[in-house]
Amino acid sequence: MAVVRPFKAVRPKTELAAQVASLPYDVMNKAEAKQMAKSNNSFLHVSRAEINFNDLVDEHSQQIYDKASENFNRLIADKVLIQDQQPCYYIYAQTMDGRRQYGLVACSSVEDYFNDVIKKHEFTRPEKEKDRIEHMLAVEAHVGPIFLTYPENKKIDSIVNDVVRQQAALYDFTAEDGIQHTVWLIDNAETIAAITNTFQQEIPYTYIADGHHRTASAAKVGKQLKEQNANHTGDEDYNFFLSVLFPANLLGIMDYNRVVKDLNGLTAEDFLSKVSEKFEIAESTLETVKPVGLHEFGMYLDKKWYTLKSKPNTYNNDPIGVLDVTILSENILDPLLGIKDQRTDKRIDFVGGIRGIKALQDRVDSGTAAVAFALYAVSIKQLINIADSGNVMPPKSTWFEPKLRDGLFSHLF
Repeated sequence: MAVVRPFKAVRPKTELAAQVASLPYDVMNKAEAKQMAKSNNSFLHVSRAEINFNDLVDEHSQQIYDKASENFNRLIADKVLIQDQQPCYYIYAQTMDGRRQYGLVACSSVEDYFNDVIKKHEFTRPEKEKDRIEHMLAVEAHVGPIFLTYPENKKIDSIVNDVVRQQAALYDFTAEDGIQHTVWLIDNAETIAAITNTFQQEIPYTYIADGHHRTASAAKVGKQLKEQNANHTGDEDYNFFLSVLFPANLLGIMDYNRVVKDLNGLTAEDFLSKVSEKFEIAESTLETVKPVGLHEFGMYLDKKWYTLKSKPNTYNNDPIGVLDVTILSENILDPLLGIKDQRTDKRIDFVGGIRGIKALQDRVDSGTAAVAFALYAVSIKQLINIADSGNVMPPKSTWFEPKLRDGLFSHLF
């Protein structure tokens, strides 16, 4: 069963929350991060400390991690960030396009990660893990919450609804991108115990929705500190990592699309001919093509949009084979474009659905890509089925939106 516990959050003063809160470190490049960090209170000075240096400095050098620690401690010293005096849970609501999702901010167990109570659906890359491990060890805190999900539970829903209905919000602001962020504090001992006990008694598994690298890194940091502590008890803060847990029924997944730099030596005509062996192709008269169902793809090539539909018997019906990201990989990316490993091949890039289908067309029209593919979004049910089966999805299969903000909660270990 899932183990969660309350914690003493390091969090912004109420009036400074909007200044501090920032998008996760890995959804923007350095130039974008610099532009976003308009205030010295922006948490990007912690999560992306390289923005304080010129481009000649290696972003993975120790001085970057040291600067992250310095900036984090400055925010605490200046009382931009404060720490609660007793362990609490928090409710974190995000509202986007009229849809609101409520998550529980808690610490999740490192042991649950290693024992597969926290289920995964993606592989991780060692170099990305190393970056976050070095960052966590320097800052001595979890500063990027992990996005977890769990099967809907009426007891947890009831607790959340009661808190939201009866208490004033701790934070309530709308970010520049139009997404509203609202937070409530749970410091009542009975309520805290009810949440902890319900997870331990009724939630068999939780699932990583977004943040596989941060989760793996936090788990490895916990393991490392455990091995270094001769008096380890299991209750130390490094045994738990910062998470926000959302019931699965509230979540939506956006499409995660692909652009490829070249056609692997094929002409556009030859490429279309080969694609037609596994797909029904129709040139579209629409300005863009966004798939409306499973096994349908939009493709932009040579200034034209096409609709692709998988032909019968061209894919497997197992949990992985039925995914559109798998169908695209096995029927186009690998055999036609020579992309064997999407995690490492530099010829492919990924475009989150939040950027819109037009972003794919712009990449091809600008000459930075030769062809673009728009995919139908994976469902939360598919994600859970794959995680339960012990399989992993192809890389960059899911794009969750809205993103959790960094800086609203940090967990010292």
